[in-house]
Amino acid sequence: MLEHFQLYLKSRLQLTDAQAVEATSCLNTKTFKKGQIILSPGDLRSDNYFVNSGLLRSFTIDEKGKEHIIQFAPENWVISDRDSSIFNEPSQLFIDAIEQTEVVIVPKDFFSDIKNIVPQILELNILMLHNSIRFMQKRINMLLGATAEDRYLDFIKLYPNLTLRVPQWMIASYLGVTPESLSRVRKDLAHKHFKKN
Repeated sequence: MLEHFQLYLKSRLQLTDAQAVEATSCLNTKTFKKGQIILSPGDLRSDNYFVNSGLLRSFTIDEKGKEHIIQFAPENWVISDRDSSIFNEPSQLFIDAIEQTEVVIVPKDFFSDIKNIVPQILELNILMLHNSIRFMQKRINMLLGATAEDRYLDFIKLYPNLTLRVPQWMIASYLGVTPESLSRVRKDLAHKHFKKN
């Protein structure tokens, strides 16, 4: 189902239906089952994954076996390991499916390959890269200096529909707190909200 990705491109670029269809004609979709690992450390894979439906995550596992979630990718998000996808180096991350997920596989050279069909596609690629850098910069800043409550509120703002789709321990891992700390934060926020009403 490439229609979803075509709509995504059309919403960000002034494309005709014919341009969107031609630009995506070389792409394929794939469905991953819940729990299926898509990428593992050491893999050399240059693909990016645009999520049509479902939910992916990227994460690392430390020497003690603890998972550290780097990113969630719900619908309309793109996820990859840039070490592999851009620099052709072995992946540092795992990517797996939290839910059954359908993706559009976007090869590394997709944007440069279709620039003759859609000249403005390179601008979109640069914007997407800048947004990724901004996202990671803010994430590092939040992890280093923000309270657990502020991190959780930022998570809700960034991923407004995920609190009911993602287990609490995964949200805690993403926030860099324990599940018990996250539970306290949620109770405190619920109490504050209740007092306001």
